[in-house]
Amino acid sequence: MGVKKALSSVYRVLKLTRKSDRAEFMLYLKLVLLGAGIVGAIGFVIYFLASEVMLVYGIPATPSGTP
Repeated sequence: MGVKKALSSVYRVLKLTRKSDRAEFMLYLKLVLLGAGIVGAIGFVIYFLASEVMLVYGIPATPSGTP
């Protein structure tokens, strides 16, 4: 794809866009924050379970020689 064709495509897309109103923006903000919270919760659960497994099997959480 040439540069001229790519810029033309970008221009066509930008012509179709519009600014969202406050209600739509707040909806998207809530959805993004909910998604980030879910991803963070999943990460926390994985980290917690991994640390519990290491505790049960006596595996040190940090490599030897580090504080």
